Amino acid sequence: MSQVEESVRVGVPVRTAYNQWTQFETFPEFMEGVERIEQRGDSLTHWVTNVGGVRREFDAAITEQRPDERVAWTTVDGEAKQAGVVTFHRIDDSTTKVMLQLEFEPEGLAETVGDKLGIVKRRVSGDLHRFKEFIEQRGGLETGAWRGEMGGGPGGGAI
Repeated sequence: MSQVEESVRVGVPVRTAYNQWTQFETFPEFMEGVERIEQRGDSLTHWVTNVGGVRREFDAAITEQRPDERVAWTTVDGEAKQAGVVTFHRIDDSTTKVMLQLEFEPEGLAETVGDKLGIVKRRVSGDLHRFKEFIEQRGGLETGAWRGEMGGGPGGGAI
């Protein structure tokens, strides 16, 4: 498994950053290669991606969700194997550090080489910076929120 860890500071309160991140169906607006995400329940999403001409579909289960703190997930069905967690850290009343940790299994020669060349790391960094632009350009207004809590317990969850 390969691992990537990236972070970005966004000029919005922690609640706003978290609320926007829980709107998975908006991910294609700032995540390169994500064509569509469908929310299929409180803890299940269906992803359609196209990265480097390779189209994939997979389901991801949210394994832990704590408002204003973290969202963790793992793939459960489909062509991609990954798990991750995004955490939200209050810097001050109007600034949040968003940190993303991702574990994934490269498939085939092209993905393995791309991983070794740091392409995945750059893509994750780019996605986080586009998230920053997305939420800040909206004047700090999120498109929605899901404030439920699930799984994990103290100290639990993916990664």
